[in-house]
Amino acid sequence: MVPRRRSLYVPSTYRRGLSRRDFIKLGGLGLLAAACGGTEPSSTTAAGTTGAPGTTTAAGVEGGPEISFVEPAGELSGELRILLWSHFVPSHDTWFDTFAAEWGEQVGVNVTVDHIGTAEVVPAIASEIQAGEGHDLMQHISPLGQFEPSVVDLADVVEEAETRYGELLDVCRKSSFNPTTEKYYGYAPAWVPDPGNYRSSLWEQVDMADGPSTWNDLLEGGSRIKDELGVQLGLGLSQEIDSDMAGRALLWSFGASIQDENENVAINSPETIEAVEFMMQLFEGAMTEEVFAWNAASNNQGLVAGELSYVLNSISAYRTAQEANPEVASDVLFTPALEGPAAALVGQHVMYNWIVPEHAGNVDASKEFLLHYTENLASATWHSQLYDFPAFSERVPDLDTWLGDDPFGSEPADKLSVLSTALEWCTNVGHPGPASPATGEVFNTFVIPNMLGRAVQGEQSPQESVAQAEQEITQIFDNWRAEGLIGGG
Repeated sequence: MVPRRRSLYVPSTYRRGLSRRDFIKLGGLGLLAAACGGTEPSSTTAAGTTGAPGTTTAAGVEGGPEISFVEPAGELSGELRILLWSHFVPSHDTWFDTFAAEWGEQVGVNVTVDHIGTAEVVPAIASEIQAGEGHDLMQHISPLGQFEPSVVDLADVVEEAETRYGELLDVCRKSSFNPTTEKYYGYAPAWVPDPGNYRSSLWEQVDMADGPSTWNDLLEGGSRIKDELGVQLGLGLSQEIDSDMAGRALLWSFGASIQDENENVAINSPETIEAVEFMMQLFEGAMTEEVFAWNAASNNQGLVAGELSYVLNSISAYRTAQEANPEVASDVLFTPALEGPAAALVGQHVMYNWIVPEHAGNVDASKEFLLHYTENLASATWHSQLYDFPAFSERVPDLDTWLGDDPFGSEPADKLSVLSTALEWCTNVGHPGPASPATGEVFNTFVIPNMLGRAVQGEQSPQESVAQAEQEITQIFDNWRAEGLIGGG
């Protein structure tokens, strides 16, 4: 099995001190997110036992597709050091560590895997890039365009993957490719949908047995549930990834966006102000102040504990509830993006971005491992218990079958079937443009949840808060445009 270090990577360059501009550009307020919480680093995985589908074993979960091996293009050697998040579905990491180790043994590479909490990944990447040393291959769960100047172009990996497996999904291409520089700053072989998770028994009691289908439904039904049943809904307004994603979904559904399709700043619009005003109503009617201090795990924990009526999230909380609180799990159903005045859109919940920093000591092994991982996306999907979706559809030919008849114990068995249409209502975080270095910095400095939070807490009017967000976003875009890394202007 791959050695898994017990201690976190320590970002030593923060002690050396970054300039304010470099700090914001590289790590942003990810440090603050790390301080606020998020997932904890994984501990060493103990060997499990063989069991029925869904049972965690030493190799992930029982059953699933066999691992396929394709010989690398050339001879490999040395070490491959991988840094990635601690997956919200732990069986994935159990599988991944064994998967990486076995590949290393086959090709003559010593593979080491480090898992850390998702809130700590961006600061760790920033630190290693500043230091010019560290891991060879790094993964995050949102686009990493802000690191483009310091990473290897992965166009050859994408080209080879498309030759083998067909066209990369557009949502994944827009989350890893910069059309201005024509560089693949990352590789995005997998992604995760972001459905609504709702407690059906609560919504039945407010005459919405099928859950909310519009933002107005969420306001009306969520307010009644809080008032009549004492259960709030769970959209965060803090400096963490789920708050970022919820804020963008709200904006897009009201016809607003951070940028237009040509990468010009577009945040200050009547549609944005209307969306902010709506969030003020939603908070007043259906939420509590705890959402201002949430971390990336908070809405998961609240749903599992039976304390939330609705969250915008992946299926990870539901998978946890299947083990920890089966009564809640049986009550959770899923809904696609909520319809707003202009659209029904959410961002992808997770967009895996793998990067190879320029300091990497084993670029060839990094690229070959990414192709091996892509070859085996069906296994990744299985061992994540259908959390991870492929960027190359043919790699998981049984996905719709699994969603319609969940092999991991959903009741009813087709509970996850709504996810089969996810590509119709999920988009990239830069929508309607690409995810770029600028949108990456906006995302990782939490401009949107901060904008919403200021207005909701009465610190500024909606117009004032949107104007401040516009100033912040414009400065970020101007800086990156001056470096020739985004279009527009």
